[in-house]
Amino acid sequence: MISPAYQRDRHGVGRASRLSAAEQAHLRAGNSFVKVTEFPASRFRFIGGAVSHYDSPGPRNERRELALAALYFLLGAVAVTMWLWRDPASRLVAGNPNDTNQFAWYFRYDAAAVAHFRLPALITAGMNAPQGVSVMWNTFMLLPGVLLAPVTLLAGPQASLTVLMTAGFAGSAFALMAVLRRWGASTPAAALGGGVYGFSPALIQSSLGHYDLQFAVLPPLIAHAALSLVTGRRGRYGSGSRAAGRCGALLGLLAAAQVLVAEELLLDTGVAIVIMTAVVAASRPRLITARLREVAAGLGVAVAVAAVIAGYPLWVQFFGPLRQQTSPFTPDFFKNDLAGFVQPSSSLLLHTKSSAAFAASYPGQLPEYLGYLGWPMLIVLVLVTVRFWRQLPVRVTAIAFVVLAACSLGGTLLAGGVEHTGIKLPWYWLQTLPVTGSVLPDRFSIVADGAVAAAFAFGFDAARRRWPAAKGFVAVLAAVAVIPLVPAPLPTAPVTALPAGWTAVFSALRLPAGAHVLVVPIPVSTFTEALRWQADTGQPGSMVGGYYMGPTWSGQAATDGNGLSSEAMYLNQLWAGSAGVSVAAVATLPVNQIYPDDAQMRAQFRGWGISAIVADTNLGSSFGHYLTGLLGKPTVTAGQMLGWRLRQYAA
Repeated sequence: MISPAYQRDRHGVGRASRLSAAEQAHLRAGNSFVKVTEFPASRFRFIGGAVSHYDSPGPRNERRELALAALYFLLGAVAVTMWLWRDPASRLVAGNPNDTNQFAWYFRYDAAAVAHFRLPALITAGMNAPQGVSVMWNTFMLLPGVLLAPVTLLAGPQASLTVLMTAGFAGSAFALMAVLRRWGASTPAAALGGGVYGFSPALIQSSLGHYDLQFAVLPPLIAHAALSLVTGRRGRYGSGSRAAGRCGALLGLLAAAQVLVAEELLLDTGVAIVIMTAVVAASRPRLITARLREVAAGLGVAVAVAAVIAGYPLWVQFFGPLRQQTSPFTPDFFKNDLAGFVQPSSSLLLHTKSSAAFAASYPGQLPEYLGYLGWPMLIVLVLVTVRFWRQLPVRVTAIAFVVLAACSLGGTLLAGGVEHTGIKLPWYWLQTLPVTGSVLPDRFSIVADGAVAAAFAFGFDAARRRWPAAKGFVAVLAAVAVIPLVPAPLPTAPVTALPAGWTAVFSALRLPAGAHVLVVPIPVSTFTEALRWQADTGQPGSMVGGYYMGPTWSGQAATDGNGLSSEAMYLNQLWAGSAGVSVAAVATLPVNQIYPDDAQMRAQFRGWGISAIVADTNLGSSFGHYLTGLLGKPTVTAGQMLGWRLRQYAA
């Protein structure tokens, strides 16, 4: 038991005035106090670098506080997603249906793999037949998809995505709150910090179809495990090499789990951890150097655990079939606009028409508009950092935010919608390193918001301790900083309706499992209706086209890989003209396209190895006339769907 006898030094920091017998024995064993001027003395004592609570509210009260906070965060998440819950299986967040349809496809694929015992199922021809897709290069989300497989199988993939989004908001907030409590923040401060992170503008904007980024539950836990290992603050794990090993095992487990959710977010979190570790090392070099052996042992265990769990998926990704090189995205395109830090989008309760228009005109589009924090929060962060710079938690998190925010601006400055190519930023050189060239800089905003939330929480506590008579003013100032970040309920739209006759056509065709099917319209990244139909029903088992990241023939990464062949684009063009859909949405036509004749089209059918063609059209349409002229009378007609069984072309 650590003695609570303390006196205050001139910085208001606790210092031992007398030692208990246990403490004296600890010193005789070769340990010493580590003077730290940053954690409140009313809560912590540092002995040999390890932190001990001595006036905590008790395990029972602590659990009650956390349970209430979890409930409140869940209620907040339900409030933000309330319009989705009116029909969770048939509503999506408006604004990015193509990415949402892609996630729905992967959740159906995950559930089917679970139901048929096909895990890990890292290569599939369910999309982009016959070549297939390496799902680790895509937004596979294997871990959430497997955990929510029962929901997908019972209620459909969109219901699972609604559950995931709600859990993402509430879980991210709760995770950071729990971590902040572990590092000494009071319950009100930790709850504020958790709310700022879990419902941050970056996560709200990511909810527009980027489910893998919006589910940011693990980054705070990963950072906590890593910093606990580095500083020796391991709580119930104790001290020594064995404790470092247990802490490393937890770190490896969390990192592997994040690999199976979103690899990019793991890399961003790793950058944040490196920044914070560097600040701690510069501030307390003896604290770090004294534990190098333990840290190395813990990291070794972490790597081993992560390799056991995620090693095979990563091997398939980087060395298996369909591996790819570089990034499918234009370098230095997805980056924050400097003005975006203070211009709120329409997703927030407090915004103006001009700020919403500015956000809507952002080149990377609204799902990537991640930088906003608002003038009040930025001003409070500056005040907190300057006034409480001597407190290490504030210093570490504030510096982490500044560096991460600088990285989020990309290689050259984008300000007010104007590109300043002559102004080079740190990322201009960092993006030339291995791996970093594939990173989208604006997504650093997610972990940057976590750093802001932590600095805000530690600063809130420090201000209340420094000016106990002005707690009301501190609370008002905190509210002024947080209120501009309050989100509005997410707007919704219906998912693409299943066309009449879809299920009946596949039932009548009686195709073998895994048979390649050409569905027209052929899905591409800009038109994913057929992908949604496949996701909602699980039919067909294998389809030509899709929306995915894959290698071109040269091995370079590209959206939709090699893209559609000229024959596929021609079919989509004919369908679009018949259905009254913009041709640009379904096909990017060459300038001097030579339209394929019937022989070329049949040769392409043979190359795809298709067993059937299913078209969203009718016999009286111009596209229906073309297909009947090419293929003869349909095998089956149902609703607005036509189907042909083509044994002669099957693989």
